Amino acid sequence: MEKVISPCNIRIDKEGVWYYKGNEIFRDEIVRFFYQNLKKDETGRYLIELDDDCCYLEVEDTPFVVRAIYKLTAESDNEECINLLLSDQSIEKLNPDSLWAAKDNVLYCSVKKNAFVARFSRASYYQIAEFIECSDGGDEYFISLNGKHFCITMAA
Repeated sequence: MEKVISPCNIRIDKEGVWYYKGNEIFRDEIVRFFYQNLKKDETGRYLIELDDDCCYLEVEDTPFVVRAIYKLTAESDNEECINLLLSDQSIEKLNPDSLWAAKDNVLYCSVKKNAFVARFSRASYYQIAEFIECSDGGDEYFISLNGKHFCITMAA
């Protein structure tokens, strides 16, 4: 018999704010705990899984939001990278190959070892826009890191 998974009454809005029954979950440790137990099923739906218990949550856009970006150059080898501050308060290195833009130029990337997609907040979009370049023909946008161009795919 297949296990029935019910809804959690939890929602994540497009800015990465968590709600339970319409009320904002403001305690960071609870939100981090939920992030640590966040999964995606084979159909792409998000759920929170705790031991033998799990429930579906509603996600308006993406469960993770990029809150800020930091472009760094390592002193040891002069390698450039962009670090992302995510809505779960973790910091991870941007995979520049995973950047893509959707309707209204909203920027996204893969995070958590490509398990999830993150939406760039307006603030982080403006931060990374500093490093976005346009091709001579004006038909391609990219970020340059370590002498290599990483094209930003435009979603149809």
